[in-house]
Amino acid sequence: MGKADRRHHIRESQGWLRGAPPPRWVRVLPPSLLVAVCTAELLSRYPLDIGFLLGAIPSLAVLSYGPAATAVFGAIVILFLFVPPLQLNHPGNTDLLTITFVAILSVAISLVRSRRDAHLVTVRSVAEAAQLAVLPPLPGRVGPVRCTALYRAAQRETLVGGDFFDVRAGPYGVRAVMGDVQGHGLSAVSTVASLLGAFRETVLDQGDLKSAAARLDRRLVVDSAQTAHAELFATALLLEFSADADAVRLTSCGHPHPFLLRDGKAVELVLEPGAPLGLGFFEISPPQICTVRLEHGDRLFLGSDGVTESRDATGAFYPLAERLTTLARERPADLTDRLWEDLLRFCTAVRDDVAMLVLTPDAQGDRG
Repeated sequence: MGKADRRHHIRESQGWLRGAPPPRWVRVLPPSLLVAVCTAELLSRYPLDIGFLLGAIPSLAVLSYGPAATAVFGAIVILFLFVPPLQLNHPGNTDLLTITFVAILSVAISLVRSRRDAHLVTVRSVAEAAQLAVLPPLPGRVGPVRCTALYRAAQRETLVGGDFFDVRAGPYGVRAVMGDVQGHGLSAVSTVASLLGAFRETVLDQGDLKSAAARLDRRLVVDSAQTAHAELFATALLLEFSADADAVRLTSCGHPHPFLLRDGKAVELVLEPGAPLGLGFFEISPPQICTVRLEHGDRLFLGSDGVTESRDATGAFYPLAERLTTLARERPADLTDRLWEDLLRFCTAVRDDVAMLVLTPDAQGDRG
């Protein structure tokens, strides 16, 4: 998922009352109300005494206009009070004084809001840059492997949570990781950053997957030792593709199993997992390495427990294998989007971070 897609997801999840820009119809309200009041007065044979409604126009303008435009609306409203055919200042100066006060107050509020919005834009831009530095968008292709990913953080208005993934090329081939740290949301971001940094180092200097997993485990153990009662742990799935992408080696540290999509079917690759990272049990229960031969057209699906452990209203788990089989012939980008839409329909609410990664071995550079 690219930067634009992830930011679009944030805007979608905010909503108007949660800080997103107001919808277009809100901007139309002030002029529409002004036209409606004036039209009603002109068409009526008798004074309607609805001039008080003009006081709402500057207040409405505050929601979507700056101080200058709000002042213009206030001035227009006050000016219209003195147009005799409109009779908007009936029954006297009470409406004039009230509306003048509301207009001045609205301009002041609009000025404060505009400055606050500018500050929030700066803060949000910095926060987005920091989060994207932790988990940058995946390239469409890494060596002989095409990559498609989808990430949805459980905490609103965030790009990164407790799930993580990465695909990197190094001297030992293309390696990928999918993991899930304890907790979710911004509280887990520091652990995610630590593990991703360790993984990127292993791509360069660890010759096998078991050593790479051991490095990740040691990273979490060291981090936990520096904080009292930290209890940091994470699950992870590591993959390594051969040079010509005709085979993949996999190892799991307590993470949900991956799926092999082949000939329109989804086959779960049941691995013998080791202990989760960071618990200090790596030497006692190390992960085992599994090698899978790949055929032309194969794809690998990796998902976090935000997918596998989601439940519907009856408490039933999301049938991932069944849904993957149904969608197995979709294009990778469509597969993740369709699966996410299906997950939302299935669950009453998705309360955990959700990460999906589709890896397509493509040494020949085929399209599709």
